Amino acid sequence: MSNLLREHTLSGGQVIQMVQGDLTLEKVDAIVNAANSYLQHGGGVAWAILQRGGDVIQDESDAWIRTHGPVSHARPAWTSGGRLPARYVIHAVGPVWGEGEEEAKLTAAVSGCLQVADELHLQSIAFPAISTGIFGFPKERAARVILSAIQSYFARQTSQIRLVRLVLYDDETIATFCAVWAESY
Repeated sequence: MSNLLREHTLSGGQVIQMVQGDLTLEKVDAIVNAANSYLQHGGGVAWAILQRGGDVIQDESDAWIRTHGPVSHARPAWTSGGRLPARYVIHAVGPVWGEGEEEAKLTAAVSGCLQVADELHLQSIAFPAISTGIFGFPKERAARVILSAIQSYFARQTSQIRLVRLVLYDDETIATFCAVWAESY
């Protein structure tokens, strides 16, 4: 069960929440996977999603790559949720720290996930702290980029999304995101 840490309602009515919990247990329309461009789910959040959701997620990911090719930062892939409580997994390719233009790429990944959720007519989505694990993106910078990208997305267009959750797991990430949240809202 998730522990609600922070909540804010944007002017468009979207509720943004920050929770401590397990992304794979979120009962939302879609969860976001922090993926690589070839959707090989071998570690971190991706591995946890595959373990709980089942091999169907990897099978559908492989089919996506065969059909569409590698996934870009701006245009995430999506699969079913398999055995997850979420109906869909949106596979976002976050930037690897040090590859250049990391903030723009992370913004594109977050905005792309929200766009896919709108295209799928979803009302709720849950994000991890994209790129802050094995991809090495500094947590404080990532928190600023992710929160800003969410606010910007809803400020510039109409959306049917009503709930966006940031699902964080470890104490360091939670403390960092809470500090940035306090500056943002």
